[in-house]
Parts: sequence; C-alpha cells; structure tokens
Amino acid sequence: MIREYGIHLKGGIIAQRDADYCTLRLRMPAGVLDTTRMRGIAEIADTYGNGTVHLTTRQTIEVPDIHNLKLEEVFEALRANGTPVGAEADEIVNIIACPGTARCKYANIDSVSLAQRVDKNLFGKQVPVKVRISVSACPYACTSPLFNEIGVIGRIEPLREPGLCTGCGTCAEYCKECAISIKNGVSALNDDKCIMCGVCIHSCPFDLLKSKHRHYLITVGGRRGRHPQMGRELVAVETEDEAVEVIERIVNWVRRRAWSGRLLSDQLDDLQFEQFKADIISNMEQ
Repeated sequence: MIREYGIHLKGGIIAQRDADYCTLRLRMPAGVLDTTRMRGIAEIADTYGNGTVHLTTRQTIEVPDIHNLKLEEVFEALRANGTPVGAEADEIVNIIACPGTARCKYANIDSVSLAQRVDKNLFGKQVPVKVRISVSACPYACTSPLFNEIGVIGRIEPLREPGLCTGCGTCAEYCKECAISIKNGVSALNDDKCIMCGVCIHSCPFDLLKSKHRHYLITVGGRRGRHPQMGRELVAVETEDEAVEVIERIVNWVRRRAWSGRLLSDQLDDLQFEQFKADIISNMEQ
C-alpha cells in the first residue's frame, strides 16, 4: 500500500532554507507531460510560487517558494491539474525513462511503457530505503540505470546467419566497441567486446543481421551521490511483463528485508543478494 501522510509530511514536499516556504516535487512518470498540464503547472507556479519551476534530474518538475500555509490549496490545484505531488522520502520515487522505441533509433525496448506500468503499480510504495528506478532502452544508458537502486537496460544480441553476409563492413564501421571485424569476406563478432546494443543490426544495409535475444537486463543496488556505485546484474528477461514482475519482486524483497539508515547498495551482501539472484533466475527458468 502507498503510505498516507499528512500534507506537510509527504515525501514530495522539500523544506527550503526559509522554514516558512517549501518546494513541491511533482509526480511525472517517465518524464512525460502534455502541454495542457504544463500550462496548469505554470499557472500554479505564478499563483502560489515565484513564477519559476525547476526541472530535476529525475524527469520531474519542482515548484519552489510555496508558503506552508498554502499547501492544502496548492495540493487541490495540482490534483485537479493531474500533476499530484511526487515522492522523495523512503519510498518508490519518480520512475524515469528515455524516449524508447517511439522516437530513438537506438532503442531496443519501449522504455516509456515499462516505466509507466511500474509507476502505476509501485509509485509511492513504502520501503525502508529510497528506491530509484530507471529504464534505458539500450546500453547507451542515457538515464544512468546502473546508478539507480533498480535499473533496466534494453539489449539485443545479434544473430549472424552463415553464408548470408556480404562482407560489406557496414556493421564493423558502426560498432563503437570494435567488436566486429571482417575476416575472409564475412563479419565476425567478438562476444567479449559486444555490449548487445543492437547498432550492428540496425545498420546492416541488407537486413541480414537478426535479433537472437532481445531482452531486459535488470540491475540492483546502484547509486549516485558522493560515492557512486554501479548496480549488480540480477537477471535478463525477454518480455515487458516479466520485467514488471521482477521489479515488483525486488521491491517486495527490499520491503521485507532491508532496513533504514543505510543505502541499499551498502546492504546487498547482508541481504544475501546472491541467493536472491539465484532464486529469481530459477523462477524465470521454470
């Protein structure tokens, strides 16, 4: 269940230096906002704030300089506008995503759809530690999924059909990892260098490279801040439904076993992450 606070204690309310004022961080799944609601936010910022807004690194909007005595009134205005206050405490905060297959030529998955589904199921859920979730549609990782408590990366493993390659070298030219070479007129892939970005598949002018394994790589335990740390690989799943299921299982695991006062990244070994990983993999293989 989503935790219910009094208005002044909600996670999306951020105290300012002047104790009479606060900043309101808004809920904005995947950073998507239509222009009608954008105009509504502008009107609210003009009426109750200082006429400005702040765009955050978590793809949401903050409205600064809201007087504490006006919070209930502003809450109602935001709710009517379809942009309620977000989360920033020990809970599931705004889920972020890159543009995904709708717009990006490098995308391997529909990152926005996944982020919005996860938001619908999990946003604001009470957990012992703050949990940030980031979805990136390819290994370019524009939304820094590896530096979030839960990260998702869309990957695609290329498949080369013997005898079909013309040896034109286009895929080798486009591969930024130098994982492809042309040998005896045929492209050869170095699996140790390949990061499964799928660029070679998209670049093949003869459409001869195929997708062997399009999947969602899910990581756990990343963090940014003063001491950044990359998340650990948990599992790769093939469908959006499976990705949603795994993310929900991670959140339930954190809710049951983690404790407050330490970042999730500092607790993984104490929480027996490797055993949790083995259980997840075993479940997915059944």
